[in-house]
Amino acid sequence: MLLAVNIGNTNIRFAVFKSETDIITWTINSKPYRTEYEFFAKFSNMYKPFGINKEEITDIVIGSVVPPLTTSIKIALQRIHKFKPMVVDRNTPSAIQHSSNQMGTDLYANAVAAHYQDYKGKKIVIDFGTALTFLGINEDAKVGGVVIAPGIITALNSLVGETAQLPTIELKAPKNVLGSDTETCMQSGMVYGFLSMVEGMIDRINKEFGEECFVISTGGVGGVYKPLTNKINADDRLHTIKGLKILYELNKDSFEK
Repeated sequence: MLLAVNIGNTNIRFAVFKSETDIITWTINSKPYRTEYEFFAKFSNMYKPFGINKEEITDIVIGSVVPPLTTSIKIALQRIHKFKPMVVDRNTPSAIQHSSNQMGTDLYANAVAAHYQDYKGKKIVIDFGTALTFLGINEDAKVGGVVIAPGIITALNSLVGETAQLPTIELKAPKNVLGSDTETCMQSGMVYGFLSMVEGMIDRINKEFGEECFVISTGGVGGVYKPLTNKINADDRLHTIKGLKILYELNKDSFEK
């Protein structure tokens, strides 16, 4: 079985692919940063709660946007499994065409997953992560560009942390746009306010592409926004990690474990 690891700024997501559709997944916090020895201790027993034997893991792929963690996690997993994980990034070969030497691995994996899965025509991938990103890709696998904005939880934490009287809230849509108390006022801003930006960006990207794109959302809170709009066609919280899996499958024959 393949273990895919997506190292993000907020969470590290693990996914064990028992099959294309049977995927066991879990997350741990990215911070505080840990040493390879701490990761070794933490990872050594992480499979048991999910009914997985570590001997069943035959392949590992890692994608990361946090360089200080990449090597430590790679070494820890190599010590546990006795073979070398594949680390992928924007330079890992695929059909994707992009001109950026700064593209994050998560954005690249999102492009890969959008192109190689059964989505037709031009696509927009919206990643509701630590940053809120929009990636446009055409049917020929060429990336048209990217938009980066503050992520919803990042913005909410900043709002709460920088004010004296605004509380932490549950991220859910309130009954009315105009709130009647502090909690619903904030929920409206965080949900309907960001949704308006998301819908507006979709419209602007569609205009640049000259057609209606198929829109995929992913990331931690994508599921909050998908039911509130008809502009998002599909929500898949594992979209990015599926891109890592596809990159592994494309390159495993030339990789020496």
